[in-house]
Amino acid sequence: MYFFLLNLSLLDLGSISSIVPKSMANSLWDTRAISYPGCAAQLFLSVFFISAEYFILIVMAYDRYVAICKPLHYRTLLGSRACVHMAAAAWGSGFLHALLHMVNTFSIPLCQGNVVDQFFCEIPQILKLSCSHFYLRAVGLIIVSACLFSAGFVFIVVSYVQIFRAVLRIPSEQGRHKAFSMCLPHLAVVSLYLSTGMFTYLKPPSISSPYLDMAMTVLYSVVPPVVNPLIYSLKNKEIKDALRRMDIFQKQ
Repeated sequence: MYFFLLNLSLLDLGSISSIVPKSMANSLWDTRAISYPGCAAQLFLSVFFISAEYFILIVMAYDRYVAICKPLHYRTLLGSRACVHMAAAAWGSGFLHALLHMVNTFSIPLCQGNVVDQFFCEIPQILKLSCSHFYLRAVGLIIVSACLFSAGFVFIVVSYVQIFRAVLRIPSEQGRHKAFSMCLPHLAVVSLYLSTGMFTYLKPPSISSPYLDMAMTVLYSVVPPVVNPLIYSLKNKEIKDALRRMDIFQKQ
């Protein structure tokens, strides 16, 4: 679990670093300019880190499933080599997914100017600038990606159905509490990640506006990487004790 958390932390750090520093620099210098190669690099990195993080979350769902439903086979199914291979597959899948989107998006001619109505280079905002007869090609790749992400979502749901069925069969209350405490941080992160992303990309055009689009983009691109460490750190006994002492000190 901690090996996968390390990968998740690195991806969160990369996701924030691909978007926030340039946005902060533009804000400080009171400019919205970004070079064409810089825009392509930003789009590639943001899609890469977000996609790889989603694949790591899928792997972590399988890790929780094996730990709770097949505990005696855990070392066999999830040895160190298997964990490394699954993490490498998640990073590699994210890389290929980002490369496909970058090449496809930036091979489309732009007919609507060069002003992206967002604080970073995002695929939907760039597609708004494309020529209409090339637009469907990019949308096709987005639909394929949506199907891929939906398959991952189904896998997570099926894994947790099996997990909850196994947990409810545990006779002791302490055992059920321990099992739930292993799963709830991961489930919270997945829910936050998917809910913000799905609302951003699947909301009806009728409720779309520049301010709402920007708010939703911040929600799915910035909030999950910031909140993830907090969610997982609450499992740590030392951090809980420190928060408890801080609360007592403030009351005094």
